[in-house]
Amino acid sequence: MRPGKIVCFGRNYAEHAKELGNEIPPFPLVFLKPSSSLINSGNEIIHPDFGEELHHEVELVLLIGKDIKNVSLEEAEDAIIGYAVGLDMTLRDVQDKLKSKGAPWTLAKCFDTSAVVSEFRMKKDYKLSLNETIELKVNGNIRQSAKLSLMLHKPAHLVQGIAEKMKIEKGDLLFTGTPAGVGRVKRGDILEASIENIGEITVKVV
Repeated sequence: MRPGKIVCFGRNYAEHAKELGNEIPPFPLVFLKPSSSLINSGNEIIHPDFGEELHHEVELVLLIGKDIKNVSLEEAEDAIIGYAVGLDMTLRDVQDKLKSKGAPWTLAKCFDTSAVVSEFRMKKDYKLSLNETIELKVNGNIRQSAKLSLMLHKPAHLVQGIAEKMKIEKGDLLFTGTPAGVGRVKRGDILEASIENIGEITVKVV
């Protein structure tokens, strides 16, 4: 399946919101990435020339298996058919400039190769407990490590909440937010991301 859209949730981990000096909203912030930004593990992240502070954000990714709109929590859970580990790459300096002007974050989030996903672990084969560890290493050094249980809004609640605002379609990907520890990466860095029992990513920044 090719995703029609990539829906991303921001500030869904309290410590990450705090580390960037942001308030925690009642429901996570929502932004989109185009499907053209998507790459798989083993490919390369191309560092854009229009920003200097490229940051890593490791996330649990949900794969949606049916079209939904205005659904119950049970129906939202049923719409999730798979899980992956993902990277939401962000040009933090560009984002900060846009935020200071009250402008959308689009250029900071939607550049080519800004969304990375592993292979998917299908829900029929594995039941997510939220006790899994999500982790990211840069050049072998751990930058982010947390339990998925630290998410403020759990997967089904995210699906239900966004489906109240827009139609979510079969093949769409939902990035569920990142834990604390985000930081800058440079050209030549090797990123290794993983979620226990779900998947792994290895990519190089060029």
